Amino acid sequence: MDLGLRGRTALVTGASKGIGLGIARALAEEGAQVAMSSRSQERIEAAAGEIGARGYVHDSGDLDSVPALVEQVEADLGPVDVLITNSGGPPAGPDPLGFSREQWEAAHRTLVLGPMALIERTLPGMRERGFGRVVSVSSSAAREPIATLMLSNAHRPGLLAAFKTIARSVAGDGVTLNSVLPGRIATDRIFETMGSREDAEQFAREHLPAGRLGTVEELAAVAVFLCSERASYVTGTTVLVDGGLSQSV
Repeated sequence: MDLGLRGRTALVTGASKGIGLGIARALAEEGAQVAMSSRSQERIEAAAGEIGARGYVHDSGDLDSVPALVEQVEADLGPVDVLITNSGGPPAGPDPLGFSREQWEAAHRTLVLGPMALIERTLPGMRERGFGRVVSVSSSAAREPIATLMLSNAHRPGLLAAFKTIARSVAGDGVTLNSVLPGRIATDRIFETMGSREDAEQFAREHLPAGRLGTVEELAAVAVFLCSERASYVTGTTVLVDGGLSQSV
C-alpha cells in the first residue's frame, strides 16, 4: 500500500530511542525526509545516522527553542508536512499527591505547551499548502488513568481535547490531527515504570488480553498510517494501541 509519504518532510520529536525512533524509522521507510530531535546530541546523531535521517538537538520542554528548530528543519529539508509530537513521560510515583509544583509545571510544559508550540509554528504552512498531518504520541492513561502516573493522567487528556478542537477548525484545509494511545509497549519507559523487563512481561502475560507487550513497530505502523494520504478523512480522534487492555467503550 502506497501511503503517499514519499518526499514529504516529517519532524519527529523525542526520537533518539523507543517509540519516537520507531516512528521516525517507519516514516523513513515510506520515503519521507525525516528530521528527528532529542535532548542528547550524541544519541540523536547516532539514531539519525542509523535510519538515514537528520538529527537535531531539542528539549520538548524548551518552548523558546521551537522557532529555531522548525526554521532549521525547513531550511535543510523543506516545509514540515508531518509533525509527530512525542516526548518522554514525566516521573511516576505511588503517591498522587507526592509531586512538587516544579514537577507539575515541567509536565505541563512537556506534555501540553511543547506540542502546542510546535503546532502553532507548523500548522499555518500546512494549511496554506493544503496538506498536513499532526500525530501526538499520548498514552492509554489519557483514557483510563494509571495509578502511578498522576502527572500523565492529569495532562494528557488536555492535549487530546486541544487536538479535537483544532482538528475541527482545519479539517477543510487538508490538515488532520490525531493521537495514538500506547498501552504496554516494550520500551525502556515501561520497563522502568514496572520495575524491570521481566516484571513488565509477566504483567503482560497475566493481565493483557493479547498476552504480551506490544512492539514499537506495531505502534509505529498505526502512527504512520495516520500520517498518510489514505487517512485523509480521519481527524480529531484517538487510536488505542494496547492489546485490548482498556475496557472503556
